[in-house]
Amino acid sequence: MRLLALLLATSLFAADAPKAKAPAAPKPPEPPVYLTEKEAAEAGEDPRLQGEFANAKMGANVIALGKGEYRLVLFKGGLPGAGWDGTPKIEVEGKRDGATVTFQDSIDSATLTDGVLKIKSMPVALKRTIRHSPSEGLAAPKGATILFDGKNADAWVDGKIDPRGFLEANTKTKQAFTDFTLHLEFFLPFKPLGRGQGRANSGLYLQHRYEVQVLDSFGLKGLDNECGGIYKNAAPKVNMCFPPLQWQTYDVEFTAAKFDQDGKKTANAVVSVRHNGVLVHDNLELKGATPGGAFKTEVPAPGPFYLQGHGNPVVYRNIWVVAK
Repeated sequence: MRLLALLLATSLFAADAPKAKAPAAPKPPEPPVYLTEKEAAEAGEDPRLQGEFANAKMGANVIALGKGEYRLVLFKGGLPGAGWDGTPKIEVEGKRDGATVTFQDSIDSATLTDGVLKIKSMPVALKRTIRHSPSEGLAAPKGATILFDGKNADAWVDGKIDPRGFLEANTKTKQAFTDFTLHLEFFLPFKPLGRGQGRANSGLYLQHRYEVQVLDSFGLKGLDNECGGIYKNAAPKVNMCFPPLQWQTYDVEFTAAKFDQDGKKTANAVVSVRHNGVLVHDNLELKGATPGGAFKTEVPAPGPFYLQGHGNPVVYRNIWVVAK
């Protein structure tokens, strides 16, 4: 009897005891990131099979999606910012076999080999081209404040310089600014298995209030949360994002919001942005601060530049500003 009572008591206590939680599922590994074409090639991801291609009548973006998957985006008239007539894009998925990528849909097909894109229905092939922003390497004018020239990161809070001499993301300027002209150059790593906001994400915050997105958005739609977009304010007029592993530029003209003596806003902040030399925002009135910024409200005070850190090795160089 004592044994039976002991067994019953044990079972009752066991019934009342909380169930042990199942162990949390392990997080999937982060997609690999490459800083050079050599690194990518050694890992079996050939970055030479991505990029921009063009002839006199058409432009193309070839986007590497990892594991032999690619996407072809065709633009009638030429590349974005260089001839594209704005008509709807054509997108076709493709696969790599050795050194060749083949794209096929129900209407046409194309092959990419050795820097040449051949479309079956077109007599003239498209050749790989590497564009450079016209303001890449632009020297600071007289009177400019040099924020980073590769020599040191003294202008930045906890600024870090990588082994190549570039400024790492996740830092802000010690100085605050009101109205200004800004020049900045950025470099996106190659992350073929990344998708959306997980693909080389960073951001340029003006006054730590308004974010101009920095992201590998090569060949994408060109939304407000993609490269060149002003997050929660406006999409760029054209997606001017170059492929990863190329230097890109932002040239910004900014006029701060205006306030009366009681602190009430009387005029919105206004910004113009050139991405790789092309005007993607023209005197745009900003509706309000970006939710992710440190200064979540607009007030009559200057603010610093912030280079957002998102766990991606995005780097910057040649940063200077002219206060107005």
